[in-house]
Amino acid sequence: MSENIHLHFENITKIYRGGSADGSADVKALDDVSLSVPHGQFLAVMGSSGSGKSTLLHVASGLTKASSGNVQIGETRLSSLSDRQLTHFRRQNIGIVFQAFNLIPTLTAEENILLPILAGGTPSCGKAKMAEAMDQILHRLQLTDRRKHYPDALSGGEQQRVAIARALFTDFLDENSRNSLLFADEPTGNLDTANSEIICRLLRELCDERKHTMVVVTHEPAMARWADRVIVLKDGRIFRDMSAEEFRSARNQEV
Repeated sequence: MSENIHLHFENITKIYRGGSADGSADVKALDDVSLSVPHGQFLAVMGSSGSGKSTLLHVASGLTKASSGNVQIGETRLSSLSDRQLTHFRRQNIGIVFQAFNLIPTLTAEENILLPILAGGTPSCGKAKMAEAMDQILHRLQLTDRRKHYPDALSGGEQQRVAIARALFTDFLDENSRNSLLFADEPTGNLDTANSEIICRLLRELCDERKHTMVVVTHEPAMARWADRVIVLKDGRIFRDMSAEEFRSARNQEV
């Protein structure tokens, strides 16, 4: 695999077993999908409900195991890792953002951001480095004056930015890291138009400035317009694979 490839799907199939003896109730969510995502690319994944979008993201992040095929992130094949190793690998190398913000209501914004890294034990980088990284990420995501606020005192857009900060905090701890992998599942689905625009712009800027690789599942063309590349899934297969220019041209023709 090329060194420039950050995420690679090799003939991935995912079947959800329905419990019937003859397999008639089984659901094939992904059907022999092969896909390579270069370092620093912003990839939008689109498709109708049930097309396999969220399953692709869950398999790519190791939250769900593929029925067959291989997922590789960098030089690591996820199938070679034990559950414990996979948890550690995900914590160190992958950020995940969901449509539901999944913030702990009794923790402040700052505490929510720190939660995943502290769950792995006290980091070896030291408190001073953690404080510096926290200041940087809060400033970058325009959350400095909200750091001590609890989720119920934050707007939907602010809560989503906290979720993004939480997903990317490990990367900000390492000033030499510019290759974080971020998965986002409908990150603007619960937001109004103005906050959706803010989140889209933020993800685009993080991709450009810090060379993050982004894989964003969305049903919203307005979100996909910010991507470098758009794939459309249909019945668990890649139906279309377009550059940003091709996607925008197709959308303009539809309008």
